[in-house]
Amino acid sequence: MIEIYTDGSCLGNPGPGGWAAIILDTNDPDKTPSRIKGNCPDTTNNRMELLAVIEGIASTPSDRKIKVYSDSKYVVDTLNKNWKRKANLDLWEKLDQQIHNRNIEYIWIKGHANNTHNEEADNIAQQEANNIAQNPPTSTNLSHTDKTGKISMVDISNKNTTLRIAKATCDVMTSHESFLAIKNNKIEKGDVISSARIAGILAAKKTSSIIPLCHPILISHIEITFNLDEANNVISITSKVTSSGQTGVEMEALTAVTISALTIYDMCKSIDKQTTITNIRLLKKSGGKSGIINFE
Repeated sequence: MIEIYTDGSCLGNPGPGGWAAIILDTNDPDKTPSRIKGNCPDTTNNRMELLAVIEGIASTPSDRKIKVYSDSKYVVDTLNKNWKRKANLDLWEKLDQQIHNRNIEYIWIKGHANNTHNEEADNIAQQEANNIAQNPPTSTNLSHTDKTGKISMVDISNKNTTLRIAKATCDVMTSHESFLAIKNNKIEKGDVISSARIAGILAAKKTSSIIPLCHPILISHIEITFNLDEANNVISITSKVTSSGQTGVEMEALTAVTISALTIYDMCKSIDKQTTITNIRLLKKSGGKSGIINFE
């Protein structure tokens, strides 16, 4: 069982806001609870309450039973009593995507009820709101450039360690002859799909060596799948990369499908000079400060 204690805070409503989640694994009581947090310069209390729940759940394994504790009747009763959703529809959609097919119980705690963990979440959320109020964002500089405009690796030392997941996809368009040769394993160089899968996995692991400003990441799982559409002679490649760390794995997922596609191209170019790689794109990411981004 995993217990998540959440809270949000807002100065002004709307105004500067913060959120926090305390995550405990009851199967391992000696393990230090995880603490994740974030803020926004212009938001509402309900959005911060929702984001705390979303990020808390996103930071837990999908196969574990979860109890979420919140002092927000807006969040808890909307989920438990199916209250009509009239606002914050973007966050409700993100939450629905996060909780799909998961075993989660939502528990309301009145005014924290002197619960130690909810009080801590409340204190952290208020501190985050105060921090963003006192230090509002003043620059639109890209994160990979410093104040002078020079290229710089992003400092992630103060970021929270959370479960990060990214999915990406691309399409390889071939001739019918090439498609059948791939499907029936008739390419002289060998098994194209197996080779492309291995190449994609290796590429994801080496992304920081390919993309100059990417951080080396300890990847916990890489899954690469292939869908063969014979009617259109298209091979669709999808990658899913998972890591527990301080930065996202979007680049790893995108690199995986790109190198898988290039491997198909290389192995088939002798019989198909016009193989085309297209539609390389991110499908979904979760686990970071920006929450869930979903293009599926």
